[in-house]
Amino acid sequence: MSLIKRFLPHIFVILGFIVISLLYFNPVLSGKVLYQNDIKLYESMAKQQNEHRAKTGKETYWNNAAFGGMPTYQIGARFPHDYMDKLDRLIRFLPRPADYLFLYLVSFYILMLVMRVPWKIGIIGALAFGFSTYLIIIIGVGHNSKAHAIAYFPLVIAGILLVFQKRYFWGSVLTALAMGLEIQANHYQMTYYLGLLVAVLGVSYLIDAYKKKELPHFFKSVGFLIMAVSLGLATNATTLLSTSEYVDTSIRGKNYLADETTRASEKNGLDYDYITEYSYGKLESLNLFIPKLMGLGRASDLGSDSAFYQKLIALGQSPEQANYYANGTPLYWGAQPFVEAPPYLGITVVFLALLGLLLIKGRLRWWLLGGIILSLVLSWGKNFEFLTRFFIDNVPLYNKFRAVSSIQVILELLVPIAAVFGLHRLFSDKIAFDEKKKKFLISLGVFGGLCLLFFLFGGSLFSFKSPSEVQLEIEQPMIFDAIKEDRITIMKSDSLRSLVYIILIGAVLWFMLKKKLNENIALVCIAVLVLVDLVTVDRRSVDEEGFISKREYRAFFQPTQVDKEIMKDDSYYRVLDQARGFNNSHTNYFFNSINGYTAVRPRKMEDIYFGHIAKGNLEVLNMLNVKYIIQRTKEGRLEAQINPSANGPAWFVEEIQYVDDYKSEFKALGDIKTKQTAIIRKDFKEEIGTLKIQKDSVSTISVSKTTPDHLAYNVYAAQPGFVVFAETYYKNGWKAFIDEKEQPIYPVNYMLRGLKVPKGKHKIEFKFEPQVVRTGSAITLTSSIIFVLLIIGGLFYQYKKSGSLLSLIKEEK
Repeated sequence: MSLIKRFLPHIFVILGFIVISLLYFNPVLSGKVLYQNDIKLYESMAKQQNEHRAKTGKETYWNNAAFGGMPTYQIGARFPHDYMDKLDRLIRFLPRPADYLFLYLVSFYILMLVMRVPWKIGIIGALAFGFSTYLIIIIGVGHNSKAHAIAYFPLVIAGILLVFQKRYFWGSVLTALAMGLEIQANHYQMTYYLGLLVAVLGVSYLIDAYKKKELPHFFKSVGFLIMAVSLGLATNATTLLSTSEYVDTSIRGKNYLADETTRASEKNGLDYDYITEYSYGKLESLNLFIPKLMGLGRASDLGSDSAFYQKLIALGQSPEQANYYANGTPLYWGAQPFVEAPPYLGITVVFLALLGLLLIKGRLRWWLLGGIILSLVLSWGKNFEFLTRFFIDNVPLYNKFRAVSSIQVILELLVPIAAVFGLHRLFSDKIAFDEKKKKFLISLGVFGGLCLLFFLFGGSLFSFKSPSEVQLEIEQPMIFDAIKEDRITIMKSDSLRSLVYIILIGAVLWFMLKKKLNENIALVCIAVLVLVDLVTVDRRSVDEEGFISKREYRAFFQPTQVDKEIMKDDSYYRVLDQARGFNNSHTNYFFNSINGYTAVRPRKMEDIYFGHIAKGNLEVLNMLNVKYIIQRTKEGRLEAQINPSANGPAWFVEEIQYVDDYKSEFKALGDIKTKQTAIIRKDFKEEIGTLKIQKDSVSTISVSKTTPDHLAYNVYAAQPGFVVFAETYYKNGWKAFIDEKEQPIYPVNYMLRGLKVPKGKHKIEFKFEPQVVRTGSAITLTSSIIFVLLIIGGLFYQYKKSGSLLSLIKEEK
């Protein structure tokens, strides 16, 4: 009975989280789906492999529909023995996206229990974390893997802390499990940021262990954690190995066109401008507690009540025209190109967090404070160039990730933790009333004072001008002044809003400190204030209006008239969609294309597109077998232009031209007829040998099979020759066979593949059989078995030791 009583509150809490998650995303209960643009683009990208799986029951690890061909490793591949995926799906049993919110809440709540926070206060922390605006925004736009990875952050930290609490075995089990789930979420940038936070935690605990003369315990804990993390990684071996293999050929890997002027960090990673394109402004940091201080991003445009609208009317615009321009003028005036909405942490939560940082001491304060500061200053990116350059040039893997502003996910975790401990310490009898009162008044003064300052004098403190509006201020000063007036209005409105919440939560805490309010009632009031504070801002960006019926959602994948016209051609070809742009996946849903949408697109396709195709090199389109080009007419209609000179799926060349390196190979594409000449680096000259090619109009080659991972051709060669295939060269996995005998594949024309073909009739086949999947799957299976055996062994040991499994819930000594 005592055991039931002990667990009953937690069961009710979890049931409550289920209800809260479903209530917030309540349209899912009626079968609607949240419109997520990034997921729509992803589904177009992954359609070919999903269709192949449905038809054959087999997995393909190559997608020929995107970027001229690429592995599926980062676009939804399913690997053998991926038991972490099955466990994750079991945990996320709610309909999407309620499952992610539920995972936020439960994961953080478990962390609170591990940190020995009373469950009632832990609920408030979970709400503060789960409804943090940024975490809701990323769900709204479809950054599902990012949300997925962030949701497991608290669980990983919980496992680590459990080990440092000397609960070595079960802490290691939780760490291994959480790390396995974290990697399975498949957003390595978020996991990398978690790693930075763990490093800060480790330094804090090391210093603390040194001061307390507990270094043996520290290093013992680190040893357990290394084994636990390694096991968690091993259960995702296929994912990690395949990603590691592919990343070298993506835009995050080797820069083939780098020269002596290229910075070392950019030769094997992203360039500085791309990494820092989304750099958080220093001033923009204030919207962590005043949401619309710098506007509200895409989610809110000016309306008919705005000063901008009234100014347009006064200047003679019709109401229709004024409304059109008002609805297209965003309120955001920060330094980033655009934002969906500000990453608001909640004024109630930030206030409590400052109180917590003032009241707590020791290693907890330092790793919270260190992580918060590191996260904030690194999110400034190019606005804090010295530190950003240092990390890009010196910290391993930092140059693989873009959008540095997203490192604020560390803030999203740490600020609610600090807030929870602010409450926890405030309720503690171990801290003197005078100290509580002093720290409370400091926190109240800091944030209350700032909110009051911005409300009274904010209009004269800031420029309210984005970097892109310099010309507008010069050419249309009256229009700019009207927009500025609107920005000032909403900034003051939200400053007042934050001030009101400060007064309300301050009043609750003050009465509680004065013993005029019951602690349970105070906690309920605080929970309500935190929830209302965050949810009212969340719903500015993600609410019921974002949900549509499944029928409406499927309508996005219906072919246009242009698509239908192209579909009449049942030959083997590619399509270029210039109308929608390079980073677009619409055409991937219907055709093999050189377009696509992914943050890890192939480097060589990126180079080819911007270095040749965008500059009008038709010969490159020919060699990629681009038969149709979708363009937009002056009237705005989409039309398909046929490219009659496309080389086709494969062709015999008349000569091979050898060049020194990648740069020479890339440059040579601007000077050749791709149907006649093949460009190959000298590295392969000796291997190709003394093949003499003569002009030949008799030899033929035709396609006989075109599945994503298996291509077949019928060939007649009047004499020995060299064939170029309009297929992406990828050395790891593709195998070529001529009459069932394996042959070497040569990289041709910077990104294509070629074969030496002997005289006579032959059957040529290309099969994608990646060794990395077989190797990874074997490691995954083995490590999963080891993991299960360790848990069973631990349970058995505990039973033999105590005679009861119930002792597992007790703290180890």
